[in-house]
Amino acid sequence: MQQAEIGLIGLGVMGSNLALNIAEKGNTIAVFNRTTARTAEFVGEAGDLAGNVIGCNTIEEFVAAIRPPRPIIIMIKAGEAVDQQMDALMPFLSGGDIMIDAGNANFRDTMARFERLKDTGLTFIGMGVSGGEEGARHGPSIMVGGTEESYRRVEKVLTSIAATYEGDPCCAWLGTDGAGHFVKTIHNGIEYADMQMIAEIYGILRDGLGKSAPEIGHMFGAWNKGRLNSYLIEITEKVLAATDPVGGKAMVDIILDRAGQKGTGKWSVIESQQMGIPATAIEAAVAARSLSSMKTEREAAQKIFGLEAAKFALPAGAKLEDDLELALFAAKIAAYAQGFAVMAAASREFGWKLPMPRIAQIWRAGCIIRSQFLDEIARAVTATPDAANLIVTPAFADMVKLSLPALRRVVAAAVTAGLPVPALSSALSYFDAYRQARGTANLIQAQRDFFGAHGFERIDGVDRPHGPWGSGAL
Repeated sequence: MQQAEIGLIGLGVMGSNLALNIAEKGNTIAVFNRTTARTAEFVGEAGDLAGNVIGCNTIEEFVAAIRPPRPIIIMIKAGEAVDQQMDALMPFLSGGDIMIDAGNANFRDTMARFERLKDTGLTFIGMGVSGGEEGARHGPSIMVGGTEESYRRVEKVLTSIAATYEGDPCCAWLGTDGAGHFVKTIHNGIEYADMQMIAEIYGILRDGLGKSAPEIGHMFGAWNKGRLNSYLIEITEKVLAATDPVGGKAMVDIILDRAGQKGTGKWSVIESQQMGIPATAIEAAVAARSLSSMKTEREAAQKIFGLEAAKFALPAGAKLEDDLELALFAAKIAAYAQGFAVMAAASREFGWKLPMPRIAQIWRAGCIIRSQFLDEIARAVTATPDAANLIVTPAFADMVKLSLPALRRVVAAAVTAGLPVPALSSALSYFDAYRQARGTANLIQAQRDFFGAHGFERIDGVDRPHGPWGSGAL
């Protein structure tokens, strides 16, 4: 009987595309779906790839069709459904078998599943997969967390289906238990920030300068040939150039301004706060999506307050276009620096030893935030692995010095004109606060000591940790 190299449960859009990718790369794959009719439909649609697909109608048949130790990808909705699927699988599994959650799972759930399997002889992989439907079908970026031994069992299959950058598969083992899903969470947080910043530049051009969608798209197309070259800039040009087939207007102009989110952005913010690492650009982007969902409230507020009448202070022209490009570049640096700082803190806290250069490298193709910029990050963190922050590495310090004045000009003009730029302004404030040797927290410490006797440190080293507040303190 032919045995599969790997199995997959869940033949929805992502699962189907991933299974076809696996089969297309010459791997035999067993597939199972809770609705058996979907399994038969999938095999029937596989065409020339059907010879590498074993369709199964029961869990027992499915498990038997995979070569031990059996790696089984679970590609279903994150959360309780994954635990239920694990419960259904476990009676049929043997020692060394590997359950692989390839959904957008909370890394803490992944860690709990490792703990649950600790004494069963079974193991688990938390696998972050980025690239959407297209990536799943033709080559995603894959972030693996689990034991190194379990990764070696699936390495050949995973590297065969991953995107490649100059021949290098965008797939890596990143550490134990929840490491892979944590890195995917931060990837998505950076993605939120990147998208929000692009949208804010679009807003300046649309509302501050009266540019049409095709005009703005042309500008993004030009930027994509330079330092901002990336997948998100590339698709932004295409989106802005598209015409609605129904009414003939620019497609983007008839889309409701209410953004969705699935939770990974929020998780990245929660974890950054838990570890005490500022990720202000990511936080601003998540908050902006939440605010966008309050459409009715925003419409009512505009009736009360109106819109600012001030014009965008910077005149249209080549100089402004250069400023907007550099402003977006500076803000992008802040978002990535914050994301990598959060990953570094998590690596220390959970003992993962995350390979930062390798993370940058596997994000260079396949994933949503892929860009030439990641090559620069990989080189910077390789050359200066002990740097406290990406922005203080020599290469990025030079980039910040070059682009920060433009970010300041753009944010100042936008704020004066009443144009919301929460992520861009958060990035600017992050730079300003990070480089200020003496900030204003001394006053906060004095206040805390006044009302709560929390104490403080003195700059002169004198051991007197409380102020002379006297009876005025509450």
